[in-house]
Amino acid sequence: MDEEAAPFLAAASEVSEPVVIGRASHQGVVIGGAMHVLVRTGIGMVNAAAAAEAAVGRYGPDVVLISAGSAGGLAPDVAVGDVIVSSALVNVAADARAFGYELGQTPGMPASYAGDTELVSAAEAAGARPGAVGSGERFVIADVAVQMRGDFPSLLAVDMESAAIAQVAHNHGVPFVSVRGVSDLCAPDGTEFLTHVDDAAERSARVVLAALAR
Repeated sequence: MDEEAAPFLAAASEVSEPVVIGRASHQGVVIGGAMHVLVRTGIGMVNAAAAAEAAVGRYGPDVVLISAGSAGGLAPDVAVGDVIVSSALVNVAADARAFGYELGQTPGMPASYAGDTELVSAAEAAGARPGAVGSGERFVIADVAVQMRGDFPSLLAVDMESAAIAQVAHNHGVPFVSVRGVSDLCAPDGTEFLTHVDDAAERSARVVLAALAR
């Protein structure tokens, strides 16, 4: 979202004109003397996967993908203001148990996607907490969170994009990690998210930039 892109644009000494590919907007940004590409994917799993696929195609197989922004805190000991880096990612919408797969596993794919260990370590050193992250097409509010905690007890946080990008990264063999600031605790409505999305995005960006500098 624009709120999640803003901290990176503010930190950049140079910003290119946007190039639009499908739903996504790509901009070159120079931060700390290094060139990166900031991609605004749009919300949701399909938009995220399409943007990741386009990024790999446009920038080549040596690209490193990082999903930054906000997330809902799911685990009881997660607080608004925490930053979570994905040691594992799960598609919480996938359910092919009728065919012998695990809950969260898309047929033919791993049960979960491991975050790149070097990126996880760099983000952890920059202040993020490592743990499992889930993604799906639903904005997780209180009643959904109760079910999700039962179905996926290891998840620290949930968003609507990261696991889709993780699947694309897995398919292409490129490094990936999600670094998300906790903006809400899956409250009954979206008020908490709207209040904290800006500062959650700022904390996420701070960790991402510190990890990249490492």
